[in-house]
Amino acid sequence: MTQRDDIDDHILAELTANARISLVALSERVRLSRNAVRQRIERMERDGVIQGYTMVRGRKTVRDRVSAVLFVYRADRMRGAEVLAQLAKVPEVVRCDILTGEFDLLVRIDAQTVDRVQEIWETVSRIPGVVNTVTSFSLSTVIDRGSS
Repeated sequence: MTQRDDIDDHILAELTANARISLVALSERVRLSRNAVRQRIERMERDGVIQGYTMVRGRKTVRDRVSAVLFVYRADRMRGAEVLAQLAKVPEVVRCDILTGEFDLLVRIDAQTVDRVQEIWETVSRIPGVVNTVTSFSLSTVIDRGSS
């Protein structure tokens, strides 16, 4: 079994967001050749990282997704741009705010599954410069004034 890297994680995130994405479009998004992306996907299928593809009937709404908030503490608050750059690569990260107080960043995640939130948490925890994280899941939304 081969160790996954950031490119594999990016491919998985793109396939999670759209399992029907073409190899051409996927290769453009991860900045690899179509053949390299195909080989990586085949390897992840062999290794069991990708166990199959499925069709889901009906239309999912925003309420069917899993929302979580990830509080991130960086080692260097003033020079932690690499953490922000890595977060920007995760398609499920829909918002990132710089905070005052104990934690540096508030990261809002909208994912398909709890497992995907865990994968994102593991990825963020491994980013150099991330010292600590706290994750909370949204149980329900009682006020939603849209994104502003």
